[in-house]
Amino acid sequence: MTGGVATRRRAVVTGGSGFLGSHVCEALVTAGHPVTCVDNHVTGSRTNVAHLLDAAGFELLEHDVSTGLDVSGDVGLVLHLASPASPPDYLRLPVQTMLVGSEGTRHALELARSKGARFLMASTSEVYGDPEQHPQPETYWGNVNPVGPRAVYDEAKRFSEALCTAYRAEHTVDTTIARIFNTYGPRMRIDDGRVVPTFIQQALSGEPLTVAGDGSQTRSLCHVEDTTRGLLALLGSSHQGPVNIGNPHELSVRDIAAAVLQVTGSSSTLVHVDLPQDDPKLRCPDITLARRLLGWEPRIPLREGLASTVAWFADRRRTSA
Repeated sequence: MTGGVATRRRAVVTGGSGFLGSHVCEALVTAGHPVTCVDNHVTGSRTNVAHLLDAAGFELLEHDVSTGLDVSGDVGLVLHLASPASPPDYLRLPVQTMLVGSEGTRHALELARSKGARFLMASTSEVYGDPEQHPQPETYWGNVNPVGPRAVYDEAKRFSEALCTAYRAEHTVDTTIARIFNTYGPRMRIDDGRVVPTFIQQALSGEPLTVAGDGSQTRSLCHVEDTTRGLLALLGSSHQGPVNIGNPHELSVRDIAAAVLQVTGSSSTLVHVDLPQDDPKLRCPDITLARRLLGWEPRIPLREGLASTVAWFADRRRTSA
């Protein structure tokens, strides 16, 4: 099974109103799964799933999974995507980020345990920290500063992975772990703070694009449709992970800025700002495992993905004007 979850089962998606979570909910609904979307809307938005509210089997539960997670009835799939994911968000919400990665993960795992459900943990490439191995395979243990400003996110996800492993060993919960690399696309917030929405917003506004450091640091951009397809392929497999889900096409931040300027047609210039502490110098997934086990790899070219993202941002600017 390489395309997704074959049997239609009810899915609980934490963080389901977020950028990535809303696309996952949409894909599950399209595939015929009843979906319970759970989100406290701290960083997610009800508008991201507004088009799903009338869909058969879809329900939205506004709730903080850090305080518990009780869903009645049968549940076959639990996907734990709840967490602030952009640096401005998790730096603004450090304790909440740690709690959703610890208590939130435990509550989601307990739900999967009680229902006998398949469990997917949305981890991150940030578990590799500022990597000393490149590209990053799943066997790399990472280089993370446990007391740095990014630690609230990095260590929360590392703990989540360890907790999934413990629940699989002690309680035989059917868990899997996805390490998600830089994902972009429609429904990102304008003020998200990550490189793609920041550059697009600046380009559309005619403002200079703020490049951190000299811009030589690299990222690997995967369109949200490709990331979603990878997550569902992993969910539908029997593999326990971790599995990298990302685009192995590596770009410098300067390359990303140039691509955004070309797609938007903006004449904005570049300005350089200080590099944030512990900002990874390199980020590129080794997706050998995903290709071999899931038959998955990204399909959407950068120019096409940026065009859809720019169009979405431009539309949001028009409707909010």
